[in-house]
Amino acid sequence: MKTYADTSFLVRIYLTQSDSHKALAFMRDFRDALPFTPLHRHELRNAIRLAVFRKQIDAARRKAAFEDIESDLADGILSHVPIPWTNAFRESEQLGMAHTEDMGVRGIDLLHTGVAIALGAKEFLTFDSRQADFAKVTGLKVKP
Repeated sequence: MKTYADTSFLVRIYLTQSDSHKALAFMRDFRDALPFTPLHRHELRNAIRLAVFRKQIDAARRKAAFEDIESDLADGILSHVPIPWTNAFRESEQLGMAHTEDMGVRGIDLLHTGVAIALGAKEFLTFDSRQADFAKVTGLKVKP
């Protein structure tokens, strides 16, 4: 799989945000399944729960979003992909040694980028500007 999406991208597919149209437009043209790792499942579902806590959505919308995720997995829009954890943490640590002191990279950004590299991704989908800057430095092509 050559394309990896971080949670900021995925959340825009399942919750309406100001720039969700960009994520949805990308997905309309995208022909492969996006990898969906255990990290994605944990972080995306928690982001949706946080939206309930913040009163951005209600419990019914949360339930619908969870059902949409499962439907996209069943339809092959998302694809369960295991994380090669040892390689991902090794990549993350090397990236942290090389960039954190200069760029102030957050641990979760290191981990998402390390996972993307360990999975062989060449493209990185994000709406997080700090994550985008970091992913570019590592040689990943950032979209959308």
